[in-house]
Amino acid sequence: MTVLRFFGLLSGVLFLMVWVIYPVGVALIGRLRRHARPGDTGDTPVNAGPAADTRVTVVIATRETAAAVADRVSDCLRTDWPADRLEIVVAHDRGMDPPDPAQFRTGATIRFVPADAPGGKANALNAGCRAATGDVIVFADTFQRFAPRTIPALLAALAHPAAGAATGAYELAPGTGAVISLYWKFERWLRRSEARVHSSVGATGAVYAIRRALWQPLPAGLILDDVYTPMRIVLGGRRVAVADAATAIETRTPTPAQEYTRKVRTLTGVLQLCAWLPAVLVPGRNPIWIQFLFHKILRLLTPYWLLIVALWLVAEVVVRAGPGPLLFAAILVGLLALISWIASRSFAHRVRAFIVEALLVQAAVVVAGIKGLRGEWQVWDA
Repeated sequence: MTVLRFFGLLSGVLFLMVWVIYPVGVALIGRLRRHARPGDTGDTPVNAGPAADTRVTVVIATRETAAAVADRVSDCLRTDWPADRLEIVVAHDRGMDPPDPAQFRTGATIRFVPADAPGGKANALNAGCRAATGDVIVFADTFQRFAPRTIPALLAALAHPAAGAATGAYELAPGTGAVISLYWKFERWLRRSEARVHSSVGATGAVYAIRRALWQPLPAGLILDDVYTPMRIVLGGRRVAVADAATAIETRTPTPAQEYTRKVRTLTGVLQLCAWLPAVLVPGRNPIWIQFLFHKILRLLTPYWLLIVALWLVAEVVVRAGPGPLLFAAILVGLLALISWIASRSFAHRVRAFIVEALLVQAAVVVAGIKGLRGEWQVWDA
């Protein structure tokens, strides 16, 4: 019991450090340093500095239909950035028949290139960035839509000479589950705070930009290009800024199963990143080592900490009061679950959905850990 109590307390403390103490501490430090680092939140005027006459290439790596790609290209053309300084490169995987660029009737340059063999997102990005001619590369996915000010806001953040990359805000579609919505609100707040301290730990793949001179080809089979590339930029001595006004709005509402699959993929990608870019794990080499440790690595232990704390609390109840209270609590929870399952009210449905989402998130962490330990990186089709 003494051993279980020790590990239960330790797990509880570590959980609070990762999910409460670290975020609050970063936010406080970031607030103190906010005015010392201009450009952190993308508030720099668009017509200030070199960003005003910069050529931009939007790179879209996709395997979707020609109709979906055409909608995305049309959305990018509605940006506030001048058409004569805008280029859109679509790198298509799986042999998509691209739409005719002439249908868009614009002054912007539009190109369609095939992904490098044997395919996959990393190889599509390599082909797209190799074809890019802009001074800045903006990365976009197929099923999100940019706010008109997204590209100008990203370039405003990059106007600061220390910034090598800038990421924006990912906005979920209406109807997205409560757990995922809460997580993304928390994530946006934390990334903003981390950028004020030094850099955001990674970027949002649907909306981020880098200086083209800093681009390096990705290894085939890479899962998290939106963490790998920004972290390589940080290792090279630059910063990753956050531009609040640069938003990518999701058009799809994921099911819990789809969100579980996405979570397994991204968390497996974190472990792959550590294996393929080990410099991120070296304190003297990675200038945001503490941020990376708390934001990316220690979070992977969350389900195990919660399990140990739960076992400790159950054991404490049994030792101090016998099995009676525990049995009563189990029966009560079972009855509440049964009532919630039978009830057709929206509140009961939301409660059930919240519990299912929370459990799936923790399950995704465990499954990703197993895949990472086995070196199973083939999750692009997952």
